[in-house]
Amino acid sequence: MKKHELMPYIAMGIMLVIVQVIAIILSPAMNEAGYSAFEDPKAIENTIYFIAILLAFTAAMLILIKIKGKKIISWIVAASIFLVFIYIFAAVFGELIGATITASALALILSAAATALLYKYPEWYVIDVLGVLICAGSASIFGISFEILPVIILLILLALYDAISVYKTRHMLTLAEGIIDLKAPVLVVIPKSLKYSYINEGIELKKEKSERGAFMMGMGDLIMPSILVVSSYIYLEAPLLPIGISLPTLMAIIGSLAGFSLLMYFVAKGNPQAGLPTLNGGTILGFLAGCAISGSWGWILSIF
Repeated sequence: MKKHELMPYIAMGIMLVIVQVIAIILSPAMNEAGYSAFEDPKAIENTIYFIAILLAFTAAMLILIKIKGKKIISWIVAASIFLVFIYIFAAVFGELIGATITASALALILSAAATALLYKYPEWYVIDVLGVLICAGSASIFGISFEILPVIILLILLALYDAISVYKTRHMLTLAEGIIDLKAPVLVVIPKSLKYSYINEGIELKKEKSERGAFMMGMGDLIMPSILVVSSYIYLEAPLLPIGISLPTLMAIIGSLAGFSLLMYFVAKGNPQAGLPTLNGGTILGFLAGCAISGSWGWILSIF
C-alpha cells in the first residue's frame, strides 16, 4: 500500500488515541460533577441495562428508517449530541469557574452552537473535530459509570453483538446506510483528498471502496474501547507512570491500537467489518497484560 493510501488509516488511529487522551482529561471533572450514568459503578447488572437500552434504541432507529421517519431520527440524534455537549462543557466550566449560573449559561450556549454547526455545516473537518469531542465526552461518562469488571463484561457483550449485527443479521449495515443517507454526524469521515467535500459528495456505501472519496468510522468504534481506558484510569489502584497514567491504562491504549491495526487489515480487503471484536478485544488484552506486568490485580480481589 502506497503512503497516500495509508494516511487515512493512520489518521483514524491517531483519532482513536486523541479520543482516549481527551476522555482521560475530562474524566476527573465528569466524576466530580457526578455525571455517572449509574448509581453503583460496581453493579454487574448495569451492563444488562446498557445493552437493553442499546437494543431498544437500535430497534427504534431501524423502525424509523423503514417508515421514512428521517426528521425524527435527525431530532433524536441532535438531542443526543446536544446533551453530550452539555455534559462536557458543564463539567469543564464547572471545574474552571465552579458550578455557577455563568458556567451553566456558557455550557448551554456552546452546546447549542456546536450542535447547530454540525447540522448547518456538516463538512468532514467540522464533523471530525466535534466528533472527537463527542466521543471523548461519551467515553468519559461511561468510563466513570462502570468499574473494571462490569466494563470488561460490557465490552465482550458489545463485541459479540457487533459481530452478530454485521455478519449474521446485518441490521447494523442497514442502520449505517440510513444514517449516512441522512448525513447525521454520528461517524467520523476521513477523506482521501483534502479537496473532498462531505456536504457535496457524501459517502455511497454501494460504491466500490476505491471509488469512494472518504473512509468512515462509526463513533461507537471510538467510544467503546475508550470506556475501559477511562475506567482503569479512574478506578484502578496502580502506580502511575511519569506520563500520569498507570501501566494497565497505557497498555489498554496500546491494545486498542493493536486491535485497530488488525481491523484496518481486514477493512483494506474491501468488505464491511464489525469493529468492536478487534477493538474491544485488543483493549481488554492490553489492559490485562498491563495488570500482569505491574501486578495490579486489586480489582479482581475487590470482587470477592
